[in-house]
Amino acid sequence: MLNDGSFDSITKKERLQLSRDKDKMEKVLGGIAQLGRVPAALFIIDIGHEHIAMSEAKRLGITTFGMVDTNCDPNKVDFPVPANDDATKSIAIITNYITAAIAEGLAERQAEKSEEDETEETSDNALKFSVDEEGDAEGGNKGKTAPKRRIPSAGAGGRKPAQKK
Repeated sequence: MLNDGSFDSITKKERLQLSRDKDKMEKVLGGIAQLGRVPAALFIIDIGHEHIAMSEAKRLGITTFGMVDTNCDPNKVDFPVPANDDATKSIAIITNYITAAIAEGLAERQAEKSEEDETEETSDNALKFSVDEEGDAEGGNKGKTAPKRRIPSAGAGGRKPAQKK
């Protein structure tokens, strides 16, 4: 409408209304328009209040996590979290816990990726060892040790995992 010149042919009141609507839509939907891909999951605080987001997520096939109170149907979300979705303190506690879990998962994924890269390098060194007959007996891995196992610690909830005997 701006490019073809029809914007100039309407009244001033209509132009102002259209420009306000455009600005409002840019503010509300601007972040969504700039997404490069569809998110893998959606965390919703009040599924009764955010029913539009629920329906859009279902239509796009996005996995939904939601805080479900007694006034909502837990079958509407893929992974319901029973909690009081009206109290800010409970929202903050659960949101912080989920944020910490996501951060831990991303860190584990990064550690697995780096271990995979190390094993790839080790296999490359083994290939070099088999080709090079004058190399040392250890295949060029002096000083390298096996990766340490991750020992679970107390999480955000404060509980320690059960100890193996």
